[in-house]
Amino acid sequence: MRGGALHHAWLITGPPGIGKATFARAAAARLLAEAAEPGALPPRLSLPAGHRTSALLTAGSHPDFRELRRLPKKDGKDGERARSITIDQVRGLAPFLGTMASLSERRVIVIDSADELERPGASNALLKSLEEPPAGTIFLLVSHAPGRLLPTIRSRCRVLRLEPLDDAAMRDALSQALPEASADEIAALVRVGGGSPGRALRYAELDLSEIDDALHAIARDGDPDTSRRFRLAKALSAKAAQPRYEAFLDRVPGIIAEAAQDRRGPALQVALDAYARARDVAGAARGLSLDAGGTVLELAGLVSRLAGDAPRATRG
Repeated sequence: MRGGALHHAWLITGPPGIGKATFARAAAARLLAEAAEPGALPPRLSLPAGHRTSALLTAGSHPDFRELRRLPKKDGKDGERARSITIDQVRGLAPFLGTMASLSERRVIVIDSADELERPGASNALLKSLEEPPAGTIFLLVSHAPGRLLPTIRSRCRVLRLEPLDDAAMRDALSQALPEASADEIAALVRVGGGSPGRALRYAELDLSEIDDALHAIARDGDPDTSRRFRLAKALSAKAAQPRYEAFLDRVPGIIAEAAQDRRGPALQVALDAYARARDVAGAARGLSLDAGGTVLELAGLVSRLAGDAPRATRG
């Protein structure tokens, strides 16, 4: 930006929940403010408190900014959104791009996320804008899975990959977001978050420490009579327990991966095999809506292998 040679399209990639969209919006604010006041701002991403650009963006009234996201469903529950960003939304950028910028020579468009563009229509419509954007236009495309985007979209973007947070940064982020949480609660959220504050915060009120304690006990001591597994299955298979069940699906591969770090030889191979199987089962459970109780039994059985206990309640 300072060198005057900023590429017009950026693909901001990395795992879900690590702050890609937050960064994109902060970058958009900085780009717009810098263009309006060249050289007048401190050399950091964030803008000074009360800055005009921030106020306009917060109010949704900045004339040189647009953001495309999935729209709320008209007849859906609170918070439910459409499955994709539609071709009409992308085509709606045409009037914005067809007029002069208002507060500077720069315009910024954030797409959160490009993975959710309706295919092929919306993706192809966006491609036309990416190929020949008006001067001063910057696109910031958030993507959790860039490999799923059209190759022609990827080829027109510079890639900025954001990595998962380390444990210290996770603790800091979660402590700020949840000032009332205990140290044990924060520690449990750090573990389940896997470097993603967004994921951790989604599970903040689910008492994950109870699930974690049960899984660690199975990994440490095994479960010869399957009683621990059946207690977990009973607790997580009720319809009301769906959010905790989804957290469990995330957590099991993580617990196995943690155990693998301290293993060597045959014990390491046991953990690696269990990890691969756990990833497959958890993925299938989401994609195929497998029976929750049976899935919990199988995944907890994989965890029990870490203690040398051959699981009895699996589906193979």
